[in-house]
Amino acid sequence: MRDASSSLDAWLARLEAAHPVGIDLGLDRVAEVARRMGLLDRPIARRVITVAGTNGKGSTVAMLEALAREHGATTATYTSPHLLRYNERLRLDGREADDAVLVAGFEAVEAARLDAEPVSLTYFEAGTLGALHAIRACAPDLAILEVGLGGRLDAVNVLDADVAVVTTIARDHAAYLGDDLEGIGREKAGIMRPGRPAVLGSDRLPASVAATAEALGAPVFALNAAFFRESHPAGWTWRGRDARGSALTLTDLPDPGLPLDNAASALQALALADQALDPAACRRALDGVRLPGRMQWRGQWCLDVGHNPHAAEYLARRLAERPCRGRTIALLGMLADKDAEGVIRALAPVVEAWLPVSLEGDRARSAEALAGILGDRNLAVVHRASSPAAGAAWLATHLDPEDRVLVCGSFFTVAGVLAAWAEEAQTGADEASGEGAR
Repeated sequence: MRDASSSLDAWLARLEAAHPVGIDLGLDRVAEVARRMGLLDRPIARRVITVAGTNGKGSTVAMLEALAREHGATTATYTSPHLLRYNERLRLDGREADDAVLVAGFEAVEAARLDAEPVSLTYFEAGTLGALHAIRACAPDLAILEVGLGGRLDAVNVLDADVAVVTTIARDHAAYLGDDLEGIGREKAGIMRPGRPAVLGSDRLPASVAATAEALGAPVFALNAAFFRESHPAGWTWRGRDARGSALTLTDLPDPGLPLDNAASALQALALADQALDPAACRRALDGVRLPGRMQWRGQWCLDVGHNPHAAEYLARRLAERPCRGRTIALLGMLADKDAEGVIRALAPVVEAWLPVSLEGDRARSAEALAGILGDRNLAVVHRASSPAAGAAWLATHLDPEDRVLVCGSFFTVAGVLAAWAEEAQTGADEASGEGAR
């Protein structure tokens, strides 16, 4: 039996305190530990698909997983960050990894890190290596890896991708990636490998992305050039190509409730990973895929982790397509290093009232600061709250039946509301159980 110091919570606390900075881009340290762990000796899966981009990574990964599993493939996915539980980051055959699997990965990383000259790793780097250790033990048909930040210097990029996917490019994480879109594009395109296909999931990517692929000799499959998606009243149609260049067409596909550009990219990436696409399996996968925190509806509430202007523009379009008879109220919480002005500007056409909330941590932005930005634009602020949970609790007693709420601005905002709801549900279950026992 493991002692308390080897629990998952203890390991996560240890990793958070182990490295002097939370983000320390570069592959030298990660590659050295990966080499010691034997992760570079042989492929961890039959095929590896790596997904980078500013927005749309999580939805692309989720649809890739759903599509592969409906075709009978074994899968492993690694994503970040998580909403409620660290276990969300690693999924093996469609299920969250249990604590024992994650702890075993951390122990393997720690042993390799301390072998010979000790190597310092960030929380994300250690988590990535631990996940790769677990994936290698399963040896799935398909490993789907989401880049955490950037691409070229991200820990995920320690492995060579068989297929690289770049979803979108926009300004975000400026402190690490800068504000130049061409430079950001080059960083994201750093996941590409010579001679291996690259899927470009937007027709508005900076020229640097395709230029990087060309310089590497990586075959390019670009949206609206090599593959296409066409919407129509009965659903949508995808047209693309397989790894041998043969034309493929899938018709009458259901709307997955996630960006169709990402769905089209997932189909193209899977086809390039040598998976024959069965129309019925693709329809089942897209009809059943769900991703918490991405256009997630719960009654009157819509939760989305979008936290930059590009993501906010998508949210505004989706809400405009689904008008309501009452007010749309935005429960907005954002970190201080995010473009709050741009997000508010994008959402303003579809939001009638705003409820800014404070977030915690060293990058926190207060509800008062957000209210100031909203006030400068003469936008209606109905309340200010000390946390996402407090904001949700206030709104729950002030909504009309025809109103709706958009919870957005940060993973922390969505996570705070989901955690509060989960606690309420558990309290209700405990009370019901207690009443039944009496």
